[in-house]
Amino acid sequence: MKCRVCRGSAVIDLKRHNANFCGEHFLRFCHQQVEKAISEFDMCEPGDKVLVAVSGGKDSLAVWDILNNLGYEADGLYIGLGIDDYSDPSGEFAKAFASERDLKLTVVDIVEEYGYDVPNGSRAARRAPCSACGMSKRHIFDRVALEGGYDVLVTGHNLDDEAAVLFGNVLHWQTDYLARQHPVLPARNGLPRKVKPLVRLDEREMAAYCVIAGIDYMLDECPMAAGNKHLRYKDALNSIEAASPGSKQAFFHKFLSQGAPFFAEAAQELRDELGSCETCGSPTPNEICAFCRLVERAGGRPVPVELTARPL
Repeated sequence: MKCRVCRGSAVIDLKRHNANFCGEHFLRFCHQQVEKAISEFDMCEPGDKVLVAVSGGKDSLAVWDILNNLGYEADGLYIGLGIDDYSDPSGEFAKAFASERDLKLTVVDIVEEYGYDVPNGSRAARRAPCSACGMSKRHIFDRVALEGGYDVLVTGHNLDDEAAVLFGNVLHWQTDYLARQHPVLPARNGLPRKVKPLVRLDEREMAAYCVIAGIDYMLDECPMAAGNKHLRYKDALNSIEAASPGSKQAFFHKFLSQGAPFFAEAAQELRDELGSCETCGSPTPNEICAFCRLVERAGGRPVPVELTARPL
């Protein structure tokens, strides 16, 4: 198996690209795919102040590494979610990555700052754990980005993640979610753009990137995600991909180019309907945002977005 670029020994085959790469040229391929996504969707520009949400897993650490290699001023944000035997170890991977590369990492612990953890908070609010977790993280992303003066908030969602979400939204014809499904969420209400630069790279490629680049990451999946329907959607799409390489990429990216424009007006209407939460000031269609309701039900304490997160 020969590298497409240098004809040396290849370490990975990418069937959907009909290509093989050695380690050096695979890393370069990943950098190019991220550059292409950034350019295609106007995600960020040189000089933007970038905040990367990192979990300690392969995707978020890889995208942080790639952005810094591409010359962006990218800091990290780690959120401790209070999940036993998972949050502390994953946080150590994020901290080690930042320390080894002399990068800035901000740490927010929801138990310390908000008075609840995700397992107990989800039960108190009668929400699925992944729903409570996602809502909590989005609120803190906004808060830290706003207070730090960041232009762009980056998450590590890869092609597999986005294709699985799209599959579920199409399967159940959830038009509100389809209207919002895009690699870029525009800036609004003083908050930064939210972008997903890994939408041209899948999970296998991200795992390979970390191995080749020497990035240690949290291997274990979050225990709260067991039974999540999106894992089943990923399995279904992986079966299709095995029989027809490139299917996931075509499914997601053709939706963006051919399907998403039909939902553009609905997406703008949804943004226009947002007001400000009376408790924390975050954008919401209601008087009190869902995050503050969760915190109240969990017995915690809402924190206005003006408060400052703690740098590591």
